[in-house]
Amino acid sequence: MARNVKSRELSLEQRKGLLGALKARFENNMGRHEGLEWTQVQARLEASAEKLWSLNEMERTGGEPDVVGHDKKTGEYIFYDCSAESPKDRRSVCYDREALESRKEHKPSNSAIGMAEGMGLEVLTEEQYRELQKLGNFDTKTSSWVKTPSDIRKLGGALFCDRRYDSVFLYHNGAESYYAARGFRGLLKV
Repeated sequence: MARNVKSRELSLEQRKGLLGALKARFENNMGRHEGLEWTQVQARLEASAEKLWSLNEMERTGGEPDVVGHDKKTGEYIFYDCSAESPKDRRSVCYDREALESRKEHKPSNSAIGMAEGMGLEVLTEEQYRELQKLGNFDTKTSSWVKTPSDIRKLGGALFCDRRYDSVFLYHNGAESYYAARGFRGLLKV
């Protein structure tokens, strides 16, 4: 189903509020993005209305997006969800649409992959999730779905990660499963 482009535009007030929140988070967490300057990040953000909409969706659903890197080849800034726990409004979802459709009863409202696509995001890979964990302690009470290799997914499984006992763990579950404490973390390149 095609989305109306207008629905992906923020009002001037929304843009100002989002940029203010992102700037404050950027300044309060300099260890996540050493050597980067907010003015350059902001200029890139202001040039991309649709990416701002996606960041607003990350913020609106509890992800607390922040800059975690910069691709020198493309000039893109990399944002991850940096909320302490898996984003609150993205929990209780199964892995993907196929898993959602396979459930006969007690279906969750959505899937991690479906929500991410609808928000214009990518779900973190295991490697990206582990990189995030080097920046702080995330998911100490929750867990997050991570991008699952196709060979595992074809067999009905999906992968998720969390942090317990000062270590990052990778687990498996049926892709159709969902739990109140499991969501997903997104990635956006701007």
